[in-house]
Amino acid sequence: MPDPLYALVAYVRNPIGEFIQNLRRELHPDFPHLPAHVTILPPRCLSHSSPDGEGAALEALAEACRCVDPFEITLGDVETFVPVTPTVFIRVAHGAYRLRELHDRLNSGILQSEEQWPYMPHLTIVKMASEQQALAAFDLGHKRWDEYRDTRRVALEELTFVRDAGNGAWVDLAQIKLGRAVASGNRR
Repeated sequence: MPDPLYALVAYVRNPIGEFIQNLRRELHPDFPHLPAHVTILPPRCLSHSSPDGEGAALEALAEACRCVDPFEITLGDVETFVPVTPTVFIRVAHGAYRLRELHDRLNSGILQSEEQWPYMPHLTIVKMASEQQALAAFDLGHKRWDEYRDTRRVALEELTFVRDAGNGAWVDLAQIKLGRAVASGNRR
């Protein structure tokens, strides 16, 4: 059995999150979707084994996040990673440097991982099966985002440590408040 993958995300639970989830259903209705989120640490294996690797990782995250004040980001334009991957996303226009700093701070110790691509703060709209599908999704996503009239700001106050459950599903393990201790944990 391969080692499980873990990630750290900031869920987007304001009107933008609802907009993204509705847009995903429109663009790719048959695909199971995760809640709208900004990824802080992309999927990775824990860098060393310990009897309680998840607990050690959570402890490291909580300790590192105590020193990081909550902050706000603003979302910019719809873009795509084509031709690298058939992914459509919204770039973080303001506050991206704070996300990069947070990523760099947390990508250490038990959570250290060599990233497949350079870290670029964004909110994924959808990952399609082909470049052609991604370009069509980009066109519609761009149009819908231009029509969106609510806030484009996202407050980052809490992060969620997640584990891959397979088949595109992720399990929330614990919420970590920025600037404070762990809020809750449901480690399994």
